[in-house]
Amino acid sequence: MRSVRIGPVAAALAILSLGAQAQGTKDEKIVAPVEREYLGAASPLVTEPMHQSSNPKAPPMTEAEFTRARQIYFERCAGCHGVLRKGATGKPLTPDITVGKGTDYLKVFIAYGSPAGMPNWLTSGDFDEKTVDLMARYIQHDPPVPPEWSLADAKGTWKVLIPPEARPKKKMNNYNIENIFSTTLRDAGEIALIDGDTKEIINIVKTGYAVHISRMSASGRYLFVIGRDAKINIIDLWMEKPDNVAEIKVGLEARSVDTSKFKGYEDKLAIAGTYWPPQYTIMDGSTLEPLRIVSTRGMIVGTQEYHPEPRVAAIVASHFKPEFIVNVKETGKTLLVDYSNLDSLRTVEIGSAQFLHDGGWDASKRYFLVAANNSNKIAIIDAKEQRLAGLPEVGRIPHPGRGANFVHPKFGPVWATSHLGDETISLIGTDPVKYKQYAFKQVAQIKAQGGGSLFIKTHPKSGHLYTDTTLNPDPKMSQSVAVFDIKNLDKGFTVLPIAEWAGIKDDGAKRVVQPEYNKAGDEVWFSVWSAKDKESAIVIVDDKTLKLKKVIKDPRLITPTGHFNVYNTQHDIY
Repeated sequence: MRSVRIGPVAAALAILSLGAQAQGTKDEKIVAPVEREYLGAASPLVTEPMHQSSNPKAPPMTEAEFTRARQIYFERCAGCHGVLRKGATGKPLTPDITVGKGTDYLKVFIAYGSPAGMPNWLTSGDFDEKTVDLMARYIQHDPPVPPEWSLADAKGTWKVLIPPEARPKKKMNNYNIENIFSTTLRDAGEIALIDGDTKEIINIVKTGYAVHISRMSASGRYLFVIGRDAKINIIDLWMEKPDNVAEIKVGLEARSVDTSKFKGYEDKLAIAGTYWPPQYTIMDGSTLEPLRIVSTRGMIVGTQEYHPEPRVAAIVASHFKPEFIVNVKETGKTLLVDYSNLDSLRTVEIGSAQFLHDGGWDASKRYFLVAANNSNKIAIIDAKEQRLAGLPEVGRIPHPGRGANFVHPKFGPVWATSHLGDETISLIGTDPVKYKQYAFKQVAQIKAQGGGSLFIKTHPKSGHLYTDTTLNPDPKMSQSVAVFDIKNLDKGFTVLPIAEWAGIKDDGAKRVVQPEYNKAGDEVWFSVWSAKDKESAIVIVDDKTLKLKKVIKDPRLITPTGHFNVYNTQHDIY
């Protein structure tokens, strides 16, 4: 084991202090590699100009050291501790705390981690001793502050490439639009539009970096995508060759976009939420013209402490009211935003639990289930009655994507989530009428292949439930998926060697991610995801036989990750 060169007294004090911090957290673990990879994903803020000031009480740093440390922080640390270091899923690391601890203490803490969840950056091999020292000094300086993003800033990036009046008046191609797939080409800053019938690539469309989600307009004509760099694109699927018709940047880092779905408002508005600045933007649904920006800074549910950067995570459009359902991560609040009058914006605020992230509708599309991931809970929002219907505890760090809906032989309609932090799948009852005794409770936990799951999926016409284990450190798990028979969940799962079926010969990671059904529900698509300079592929499985059906390979399929079938996305089928 490598050591950090600090004085023995300082080391002892630091370790004692770490032990004191860990009291009451004996059941918590050092952050596993799978969790670290998820929480420490690089932020687009790495390259943004920021206001910087120097704390005179902090240890000296050269400009080059500060610049390097800043990059490391936004690549490895900001996901847990926040952009402003005020704390998120991790503890605050502001100078009023860190300067008093001193460099020696901080070096031990960074090197060896803590039982409360701090990664052991040195002993894991991620940092060397020089980097540990660098980061210990950096977090004693004032955090650099990224710029805000105003309506004027958004308008400065807004482009209408083809105005609505110049777009097709009818569908101009022969594609079965409802069975088109939008596949994220993460590191290329593109999406691939793939014909689900012929398996041919229709077009490679330039987008923002690392598209996080694709969403459909209510009409099924327009595809909206948002990159992690907060760039939104509208793609018109009626064009002879579907392509961009409008774009905008709504901030500096983002995850979510959706469009208005309520009767009378179809395709009229769009909304996007940002990680930085913490706010959401409402736009014209056909042009992306920004209309309103609303900050989400405010008080944390329960403690009522102010949080300066509560990030906007999942957003969906209600089917019961002209409302957007906006989930605010750090404050643990769900906002029901009435978009019927943007000049007099009305919002219902529902508190649940911190770290709201991703989620999906139950089968009735009345209840939205969102993962409060580091609270290990699922918040269930009743979109009709505008209330919190339930807050059941589940496994460690639920990450459902949209989740999976099916009818359980005993519990009736259920919604399922897998987890980043353990191998379980949690089932939550969703029918308060016929199965009242099970409604909005965790009714069962089944053991899957392993932790590190990002997505779980089924289809109304399928008898199977699929889970990936994309971020599991064991390649055998990350390169395969587990499949359950919905009618006999207790018999365990079948492992499908997806990466092996892809037939890729190089040494890429070949991680398998995000199962997605075709419209008919008889095929399941998977991305086999390797680095930008390695071969990747898409593998299609016959859902009836669980056998390989097709492999799509193309040099243009660079780092494929998420899949979104047009019909299933439009109708929230999962």
